[in-house]
Amino acid sequence: MHVKTGPLLLISLSLGLQLASSPAVSAAESAAEGLLIDGSSTVYPLTREAIRRFQRAQPGHPIEVAFSGTSAGFRRFCAGKTDINDASRRMNSSEQALCAQNGIGYREVPLAMDAITVVVHPSNDWASDTTVEELKKLWTPAAEGKVRHWSHIRAGWPDRPVKLFGRGQDSGTYDVFTRQIVGEAHRSRQDYTASENEEELAAGIAAEPDALGFFGIGAYHRHWDELKLLAIDSGKGPVYPTLKTVSEAHYQPLTRPLFIYLSERSLQEKPTTRAFVKHYLQGLPTWIHFTGFMPLRAERYAQSLQSLESFNAAPAADPAGTR
Repeated sequence: MHVKTGPLLLISLSLGLQLASSPAVSAAESAAEGLLIDGSSTVYPLTREAIRRFQRAQPGHPIEVAFSGTSAGFRRFCAGKTDINDASRRMNSSEQALCAQNGIGYREVPLAMDAITVVVHPSNDWASDTTVEELKKLWTPAAEGKVRHWSHIRAGWPDRPVKLFGRGQDSGTYDVFTRQIVGEAHRSRQDYTASENEEELAAGIAAEPDALGFFGIGAYHRHWDELKLLAIDSGKGPVYPTLKTVSEAHYQPLTRPLFIYLSERSLQEKPTTRAFVKHYLQGLPTWIHFTGFMPLRAERYAQSLQSLESFNAAPAADPAGTR
């Protein structure tokens, strides 16, 4: 049985900006134009921290930030219901078509690099790494009801049940994990505990000695003392996700970029949108290391800021690369 946990988390925050190099937005303007952000729970902690810093700099500008998962967030975004969508993957062709159908123009802004991590309970003394093939054997739809014990994954591991935890199907992390590990997005076994809330997954894995689960490296970073990280072997030996292995593309195939998507209508009609995103991109390189995520190259942030400054109603070209 696929057990789904975690209701939509909605937090209303007031925020603002006070940088000499960033546009100021009056409280009266912002009160009439409060921003709505939804999407990835992986990106959520980054955006939440950006909001906190923006609020501290210039209080009084409301933003509501939620996480319902990248896919669910895109459905709202392409219906014109949100100003910004946090995304742990790129917008797919069906989402692009939905936005076009509804007349929603958008800008893609790369934020950071992430590594999807595979973690177990800290008392697990038999597994320190796993291979891509073992993960595929464990998570493929055909494994349901068959690959149920640790000994089914690797000979020599104990004959005891493995309890699986992972992201829900509205999650971009689920999309990337299934595409890279199973070989097809949105296909996996269903007998696992699923949630769009990484905090719930971390708590579940930390409480279950036979657990194995996956989520973004930010969640592991927040709970490193309660979990055990596994190295991933894609054919060249086990590799742990680090700044070096992610930036040099050695941690494969679970490295991916993170994004925010901006509504062009919101950029045109709500000065707070541009001000907040500018503050976000200017500040992110100075504090991202506290989150566990990896920064992009400085020129990528500079390109995004330049694009933001020069924004007009003309269609945007697809960004070349993410770093």
